[in-house]
Order: sequence, then C-alpha cells, then structure tokens
Amino acid sequence: MQTNNQLENLITEQISVPHQEHFSSLDSRHPPRILLLYGSLRQRSFSRLVVEESARLLKHMGAEVRIFNPEGLPQPDTADESHPKVQELRDLMVWSEGQVWCSPERHGAMTGIFKSQIDWIPLSLGAVRPTQGKTLAVMQVCGGSQSFNVVNQLRVLGRWMRMFTIPNQSSVAKAYLEFDENNRMKPSSYYNRIVDVMEELVKFTLLLRNNTPYLTDRYSERVESADELSQRVNQRSI
Repeated sequence: MQTNNQLENLITEQISVPHQEHFSSLDSRHPPRILLLYGSLRQRSFSRLVVEESARLLKHMGAEVRIFNPEGLPQPDTADESHPKVQELRDLMVWSEGQVWCSPERHGAMTGIFKSQIDWIPLSLGAVRPTQGKTLAVMQVCGGSQSFNVVNQLRVLGRWMRMFTIPNQSSVAKAYLEFDENNRMKPSSYYNRIVDVMEELVKFTLLLRNNTPYLTDRYSERVESADELSQRVNQRSI
C-alpha cells in the first residue's frame, strides 16, 4: 500500500485521477429509456396528468417511456419483495436510464403514495444499484399557490438514491385550473416550463448514460473492495 507524503491518508493505488480519455466515446443509438412516477391515486390525479403530458413530450423527443401505476403497491414492510407490483417497479427502475418524479404537495410534503414507491427500492439489488447514475427530473403540483417544498424534498431523495438530478424543475400552482375537460394541459407558462424540463432531461440522459459506470466510480468503495479482497486472499485458513 503506497501513500503520498503530502497526502498521508491517501491510498495512491486506489485513486483515479480524472482524464478526458476516461470518458466513453460510445454513442448508444437506442431511445433514452425514461420511467415516470406520480404520487396520487385520485381518479383525476393532477400529478398523473402532468406525468402523462410529460410522457407525450418525451415520446415526441424520441424517448421510450413507461409510467408506473402505484395502485395496488403495498405499503413497505406489509408484503415482501416477491409482490407483483414491487417486482414491476423494481424491474422498471433497472430498465430506466432517466426518471421523472411528480408528486402533489400534501401538508407541505410529498405524498405517502409517492414516498412508498421509493421506499421499495433498495440502494442495491444483488450486484445492481437500480437508481445510481440515472438522470432525474423533479416536479410537483399544488392545490393552491406555488410552492417548492416537494421538489426540494425530491432533490434530497434523488441525491440519496445516487441519481443525477437536472437543474430545471416544475411546480404547477392551482393545478386544477391548468387542465381542460379532456385532461389535457392548457397553454401556459407552466406548460412551457414542463417542456423545458423534459428537453433538459433528455439532453442530460443522452450526455451521461454511456458514462454512468465511470461517473459513479468512488474512491471510498474501491478502498473498501480492496480491503475485502486482501482479507479474503490472505486468510490463514479456509
């Protein structure tokens, strides 16, 4: 194990100094795979309507989209991971390259319906981290005046799930006024912002998806893995 005299705590053989050539030159040609989640089971759920509007935009931009319906998903700890809705959600998490999260604001926070979906996703599924390195766009709908409580919470949650949350976001105030009798969003600055967010999500997904393994490679994990390997191969007896 080598250390640098000026960085005595650094294990030099485990440090990876970033260089431009480390980035992938691959150019995946398949459509970006985007998963959309919403946070209400109401018959006329405005978070679902925003997600459906977003899905139309994403399809127009060339993405392949899936919307997860949370109806029937059990509360965490009331069923095991073999439940069909849990398996559906986890499979979609692994399938996706980017995600859109949209929740109503209830009592100043995201809904339990939305949080339950994330709580079913562990940081690791076997050797696969189902959300790490994926892009994320966060949005919320409000019953009253505009608020940013939920999008701020979703950013924290996305960071905890090791996702790349894009800078732009959407908060739709008085959402019940923004949709017509056919449940299509009316022209407005709120609609324009959603277009902005979807454009940005697709751009970041195309930019990052081929470099996710490199961008999410961590010194601390390399050190831990090296220590585990050393302990295994240097055992006195098996």
